[in-house]
Amino acid sequence: MGWAEGAQLALIGSHAERLRELAAELPTPPLTLAANLTEPEAAKRAAQSVIDRYGRAEVLLHLVGGWTGGKPVTETPAAEVADMLQQHVWTTLYTAQAFVPHMLQSGWGRLIVVSAPTALRPTAKSSPYAIGKAGQQALMLALAQELKGTGVTANSILVSTIDAAHERDTAPSSKNANWATPDEIAELMVYLCSDEARLVNGAQVPLHGG
Repeated sequence: MGWAEGAQLALIGSHAERLRELAAELPTPPLTLAANLTEPEAAKRAAQSVIDRYGRAEVLLHLVGGWTGGKPVTETPAAEVADMLQQHVWTTLYTAQAFVPHMLQSGWGRLIVVSAPTALRPTAKSSPYAIGKAGQQALMLALAQELKGTGVTANSILVSTIDAAHERDTAPSSKNANWATPDEIAELMVYLCSDEARLVNGAQVPLHGG
């Protein structure tokens, strides 16, 4: 679902200025909300603001990034693991708890997380990030089971690298062969948000070439 289908957009993030810059690039001014989603009350306030503005919240695209790693497990500080859990697990949990009840009330909704294949197959010296993403995936799979038959679905898209500069096309190499462009990610999101995808629930869709 996009503007062509009549969707209304709310942008939620921790940096107000970046949100304003992004909003200025869009053809229709969206609702922008600066919020620290590692705090449950902030997520609840954000959800209520969306409901107050639009009357409903049907699609939640959770796009948290953040990578920490580079050390072997035996040398990884606990604080780095805690930071990744905060970014990936807690933000997903709090936003789901804030938004999904509204979707259940209306009998239709879509929760989509952009994750990474590292969640399923960790690489060396990536333990903080892999732990955070694996926890996020466990949360999404459990949520999907709880949402069966409700009209609400929870799915993940697994991307190795987002190819914002389209390097895969302009300078192809073995390194970027499996990168996914923003357009490809968006197209998959549109499908997962469609009524045709109503039976797709608990999926971990690989968008990284296998």
